[in-house]
Amino acid sequence: MTKRADRLAALDEELERRMPARYARQRPRRMLAGAGAVTLGLLWVDAAVSWALAPSDTAMIVNFVICGVLVVVGIPLAGQLIAVTRGLTSKRERELDERQLTARLRAFATAHRATTYVLIAVLAATMIADRDGRESQIPGAALFLILFALLATHVLLPLVVAAWQTADPPAEEEADEEADEESAA
Repeated sequence: MTKRADRLAALDEELERRMPARYARQRPRRMLAGAGAVTLGLLWVDAAVSWALAPSDTAMIVNFVICGVLVVVGIPLAGQLIAVTRGLTSKRERELDERQLTARLRAFATAHRATTYVLIAVLAATMIADRDGRESQIPGAALFLILFALLATHVLLPLVVAAWQTADPPAEEEADEEADEESAA
């Protein structure tokens, strides 16, 4: 147990050391979270294009291009989001302090509400498009991509929301004053 705690402490220190200074403020973190949301949106665009154009070569080409962009941009972006949030959404509860637990709960609650709205929209869209029953022409690839986009949204949206909601660290003077107050008490 202590080995894991030591490794996590070392990882936190390494993330803090490597964290670019540009993410110390809310605006750059929100821009990064926005980029994460756009990346998730690409999955939905891929599903929509597949629905509209499949089966066709154009749909397949668009699918491969979007998947390539997601691999090249999305994976490093997810790593940056994890670093910015300091692993808030992936750590165990006992590894977080009260402030982090509150932030994590808030991020998961917000992401859960957003995912619920996405599920309602997808359900409504498929019900409207599938009103012909068995004669419906929804491509199987589009259904797979919709389910994949739902899964990715469910998994990654809390990370994006956590990055969006992360508060600025306290100013140096405030941190020093708090430390002085604690030592005086």
